Amino acid sequence: MATTTDGAQGATVTPRSVQLPGIVLGVGLGGFVDGILLHQLLQWHHMLTSTNHDRIGVKYYNPHTVSGLEMNTVWDGIFHVICWVAVIVGLGLLYSRVTHNRRAVWVSRVLWGWILAGWGLFNLVEGLLDHQILGIHHVHGGPYQTWWDVGFLLLGALFLVGGYLLQRTGQPFDPDAAPDTSGRVGNR
Repeated sequence: MATTTDGAQGATVTPRSVQLPGIVLGVGLGGFVDGILLHQLLQWHHMLTSTNHDRIGVKYYNPHTVSGLEMNTVWDGIFHVICWVAVIVGLGLLYSRVTHNRRAVWVSRVLWGWILAGWGLFNLVEGLLDHQILGIHHVHGGPYQTWWDVGFLLLGALFLVGGYLLQRTGQPFDPDAAPDTSGRVGNR
């Protein structure tokens, strides 16, 4: 049983986990994959490509014109800044919580499970908010856009569940524990 700071016996204190840093990192990294792959490389959509059919009345910026593409690119940039901030915050949280054995955390199934779950959370929130509720863009516009949007949500759900299950297969990670001097890298 752990003791509190005043020396009294208290409930068992669980170590500060890597759950929150992992989820925040996953949200940011998932957003980067979305923005880089779908917005830039494949050019399937930009942040405002469906505002001519949105549900909130945002002005339409046709991505097939120079001025429309410029405005969509600005909003894609704002989206990337938010992803960047999420990654920086996640790394900051991770660094502040892991005081020993920092190398081991990067091979930890627990951390990578939470990162995958965070990516899934990103897909679910972004897919429901931007694709369904606001309607400002879709994964891949056109006659099958509903199927693309549903697939994006399903992928998010798979990542969320898969990440949760992956982190459960790892050993609980105590970031305050003294470093492992055996030199072994386990399946944490």
